[in-house]
Amino acid sequence: MAEISTTFVSANGLRFEVDQCGSGDQLALCLHGFPECSFSWRYQLPLLARLGFTAWAPNLRGYGRSSRPARINDYALHHLVADVAGLIDAAGKSSTVLIAHDWGAALAWNLALRRIRPLARLIILNLPHPALFFKNLFRYPQIMRSWYIFFFQIPFLPEWLFGLNRAQAIADAFRSMAIDKSQFPDDVLEVYRQQALQPGALTAMLNWYRALMRHLPSARDASLFERTMLDVPTLLIWGEHDAALGKELTFGTEKLVRDFTLRYLPNVSHWVQQEAPETVNAMIEAWLCGQPVPYADESGVLRPEPRRDTEKS
Repeated sequence: MAEISTTFVSANGLRFEVDQCGSGDQLALCLHGFPECSFSWRYQLPLLARLGFTAWAPNLRGYGRSSRPARINDYALHHLVADVAGLIDAAGKSSTVLIAHDWGAALAWNLALRRIRPLARLIILNLPHPALFFKNLFRYPQIMRSWYIFFFQIPFLPEWLFGLNRAQAIADAFRSMAIDKSQFPDDVLEVYRQQALQPGALTAMLNWYRALMRHLPSARDASLFERTMLDVPTLLIWGEHDAALGKELTFGTEKLVRDFTLRYLPNVSHWVQQEAPETVNAMIEAWLCGQPVPYADESGVLRPEPRRDTEKS
């Protein structure tokens, strides 16, 4: 396996800590979610390097040793998307594949839909298309799953609770939600605890959510998301046992993306690329190499045909 190293990259006026692997002429940029960090892509970076990419997994704004602006408004979506565009520019590669999970996928969807930078391909993990997300955010049952977004709006209290007992709640977020808890041993959870305990980190991480509620998409933005047919070839991989985001949020995505491939992973949680790395990597590799993307059955075995009980997409 190719070695993962860490460097620092200047982009959009900030400094980003970046895990990197490989040296190809094409960029594979991997964007993490909450409360993750670049470490969440440890299984995918060597694969992408083997496929000929320069693979980058940055700690996004506020995370790890990347720049940590102080104001809530510094974490507004347009700033975060500009960070991604800046990282693409800083890499200086011939083309870009964007691979993103959770909050990182929100940035990826927005950058692609707004055509801020050209993308060769887009891979999204467990985050729906923005038109479907905002259409359903305040509706049952998604509003019940999204209770934490509203809790995070309270000043000071969420970061105090997350920081108790050496960020035990951060560790619990991974292990309690995971179906295969063996993928989150103590040493893995320690990485996430340590990065959350850095001075100011928890507030910065929560400010993503606080800025989101202050700057919800306008009616014009929502209309743009619904009317824009995304032309970038897109693979959506979805762990079906996602406690935060319902599978129904994926239904109808094929009407919004011209070249769309969807694969569900049964018995896998929101932490899909960490919990089922071999399955996710096999799907990513097949899709990037222009081969049929396999399906996963209930036991995680990859098959050429979908399981019979697969729900409509």
